[in-house]
Amino acid sequence: MRSMKKLLCIALALCMVLGLAVSVSAEETGYTITVNSDDAHSYEVYQIFTGDLHEGVLSNVKWGANGTGETGTEVDKAVLDALEALEGKTDKEKLAVIEGYVNLESEAFGTVGAETPINVSAGYYLLKDIGEAAPGEGLSLYIVEVVDDVTVTPKRSEVTVEKKVKDINDSTETTFGDWQDTADHDIEDEVPFKVTGTVAEDYDAYDEYFYAFHDVQCEGLTFKPETLKVYVDGAEITEGYAIVQGAEDGCTFEIVFADLKKIEAVKAGSVITCEYISVLNEDAVLGSTGNPNEVHIEFSNNPNGEGTNKTEKDIVIVFTFMVDVDKLDNKNEELPGAGFTLYKLDAETNEYVAVGEEVYGEAMTNFQWKGVDDGMYKLEETTTPAGYNTVDPIFFQVTADHDIVIADDAPLNSLEGGELFTGDVSTGAVSTDVVNIPGSELPETGGIGTYIFYAVGGLMVVGAIVFLVVRKRMGSRQ
Repeated sequence: MRSMKKLLCIALALCMVLGLAVSVSAEETGYTITVNSDDAHSYEVYQIFTGDLHEGVLSNVKWGANGTGETGTEVDKAVLDALEALEGKTDKEKLAVIEGYVNLESEAFGTVGAETPINVSAGYYLLKDIGEAAPGEGLSLYIVEVVDDVTVTPKRSEVTVEKKVKDINDSTETTFGDWQDTADHDIEDEVPFKVTGTVAEDYDAYDEYFYAFHDVQCEGLTFKPETLKVYVDGAEITEGYAIVQGAEDGCTFEIVFADLKKIEAVKAGSVITCEYISVLNEDAVLGSTGNPNEVHIEFSNNPNGEGTNKTEKDIVIVFTFMVDVDKLDNKNEELPGAGFTLYKLDAETNEYVAVGEEVYGEAMTNFQWKGVDDGMYKLEETTTPAGYNTVDPIFFQVTADHDIVIADDAPLNSLEGGELFTGDVSTGAVSTDVVNIPGSELPETGGIGTYIFYAVGGLMVVGAIVFLVVRKRMGSRQ
């Protein structure tokens, strides 16, 4: 009897840790195992022992349908003593022994779910989680219970992931702002990214623990692996992980921890952070589509054996824009022959710096600077069409409003370029017309007398020619 009481205490202690809520049935001869109504998982039920249950005490213990002994025969005292010795052990240590007395390869005694309770006789049962885990969710550690009426409410661990990016207006700021969900940058800018993942609360139930960040970048972003830094609970680590590029799953790169258990700093609930830089390149998409960068975590999710699950993906978007200028004359017609240079104000030097070289083409009337972000700009006509006055420098500011929390459809809410420019969110263009005025036809003094001088001059030339001809003829006669 003493052994049975100890066995009951061990089992009940394990059940409390795993969240089993027990209620006493009015029935004396049969019992029901049910699953909490908000639990979408099902469980295979394995009967280890049967017996007589009275006031919480299991007596006359015999091997059950899934026990390792012959069904219906008495359980040896040595087995019960081995179970008694588990008092004070961890759940994982207890299960390492209990699993030795249940044949998990045999056909399960039954299956139980929220809508499918199961009737059983009094005994000692193991429940195996066979549900389909939701994204980020783990399976439950085996649940063991001395059964009267019982409701299964396991505590499952969850892994989460979050991605962030930094932004800067380099015309007004010299350092990056806080981590956020969206940013805008110039092409060739180095863009900081951060991914953060949590470690499951039931981490201690695992012997090995696989953990990997899967990062997918668009063609407009180029990952710089040499910039990667990894932290566990805020402290940098340099070992225990690998960078994998060109994986067959379509990821741009992966940060793989083959076994987190080999990193001493990691514990249940730890936060793992990875920071790195990618460059916004010439393939960057302009406007509201932006340049997405997404991540998800793959992690061990079965404390009873092999298996992994994935979190939901988290996305950040990097936007970039363009300045678009049409060249017109004072009659609102296209005017070729101009060249423009775009300058951007640098907050560190407080000087305007050229955004590339002059844009010029002999027949060009449309001028574009692709891959710019918010900031203060100056547009100069550095080549003026012949016969026209040079346009004064145009100063303008590009501002962009994008959501701090990404919306489902259009996270780029507005784009402006000052009073002279119009912004188009979809194309990412801030546009304007630049009009040249013809040079002045300046007045000349003398009025019609000028033409008289032209006429008299012409007559004088003709007269001179006639005089020379006549003189030659006269000379020939002499």
